[in-house]
Amino acid sequence: MARLRIAGIGAGYFSRFHLEGWRDTAGAEVVAWCDAIEDKARAMAGEFGVPRTFADAAAMLDECQPDLVDIVTPPPSHAALVALAHARGIAVICQKPMTPSWSESVAMAGAAAKSGILCVIHENFRFQPWYREAKRLLTTGALGVPHGVAFRLRPGDGQGPRAYLDRQPYFQQMSRLLIVETAIHWIDTFRFLLGEVEAITARLRRMNSVIAGEDAGILIFEFAGGETGLFDGNRLNDHVAANPRRTMGEMWLEGAAGVLRLDGDSRLWWKPHQGEEREHAYDRGPETFGGGCCGALQRHVVAHLTTGSAIENTAREYLANLRLQEAAYESHATGRRVALRGYQPPATARPFVL
Repeated sequence: MARLRIAGIGAGYFSRFHLEGWRDTAGAEVVAWCDAIEDKARAMAGEFGVPRTFADAAAMLDECQPDLVDIVTPPPSHAALVALAHARGIAVICQKPMTPSWSESVAMAGAAAKSGILCVIHENFRFQPWYREAKRLLTTGALGVPHGVAFRLRPGDGQGPRAYLDRQPYFQQMSRLLIVETAIHWIDTFRFLLGEVEAITARLRRMNSVIAGEDAGILIFEFAGGETGLFDGNRLNDHVAANPRRTMGEMWLEGAAGVLRLDGDSRLWWKPHQGEEREHAYDRGPETFGGGCCGALQRHVVAHLTTGSAIENTAREYLANLRLQEAAYESHATGRRVALRGYQPPATARPFVL
């Protein structure tokens, strides 16, 4: 079977993880990469063996005619680039955040659905091996009736005047940081594990005064099935791990039969009710970002396009995460629990306020 032809747009910090994923995806080949600064695209292409580079996305799509476009650019460019690809009948994977605002994201998802052409949001944390295994255990009933989930985020990269400057310096200027950039991963992962959320309560903080947005906070989730969720996020402190960025923290997933614990080295530990905790063996994935979650997401999309298998996190489906994101900021601003039934996010993003 012929491999899918992939073209990418954007050669910033995170693009190398996308290219690593494509390199390890047997059913695909990267035929071109684009960046407005073509020298950046050339550097990435040279490292990963991509044959062609462009500074203009439209020219790349017209000349190379790929089957799938991988968009790894800043959010303000996403809607236009998705439309550019869809106008040519090309499927898209688009990095998160979808767009800078709720109204733009709704419009982008609606246009994608109307076109009938695939648009998947690159929300990769649910594809990390430890969460896929946790979901498998939930599905098989190994945990019994689920009670709740908690995650303690402690990547330890947010202290002092140089916070984030070595990796993602734009974090310092973001008017909304913790939820938009980081907690959104666990909003999606919690939904992946336990289903839809009926209400959310949030209390946010700015701990490092050199940044514009929030860098710490607590989110409380109320799931439709009666389970509860707790996200306790703090980017300043770290946790016990050889590499604090591998899991970025620790999780506890509880059910009637016991507790599944994720540690900072991506090991899973199972404690049956009233029994002793023991390690649960599984394939923890390669020693790359998120256990190879970018490649896992990409292979998921390739399988869908080639075999018609089920697909996760289309643009329209991803709006559920964005409603929760906006409801969390609403909860913080008003000091109230926000029920999702009937909740309509503001059309434009409201910046974080202390």
